[in-house]
Amino acid sequence: MYTLDEVLKNKISGLCYGNRILLPFKAHFLKVVIGSDIIIDFSPNSKGINIINQEGFSDLYFLDYKMLSDTLSKFDAIKIVLVEERKNLFDFKNHRKIALYIGEKHQVSIEETDADILFIE
Repeated sequence: MYTLDEVLKNKISGLCYGNRILLPFKAHFLKVVIGSDIIIDFSPNSKGINIINQEGFSDLYFLDYKMLSDTLSKFDAIKIVLVEERKNLFDFKNHRKIALYIGEKHQVSIEETDADILFIE
């Protein structure tokens, strides 16, 4: 299992298959922005997304999309606010903003965002 810092420093990619994204770290997800959809309900009955933390990685299933690679261009980001597993969720310094870009051959690049990228708070 990697930490988010290791993933960012070593440019470790995630994977995308259909409507599923696999991230090489575990986290608590607070907000996901995909296209014009803002998802904040991560309960098992959520209609927009299903998140499963596996041993050493996180699975994100975007239930309203069939093929993410057909829906998003390589310039469109999925924006996420998260807290890494084992970090204090209630300390705002631990809230991290990342962007996911779907590339070729099922690769998903993971970048920490800066103040220039629009995040809806």
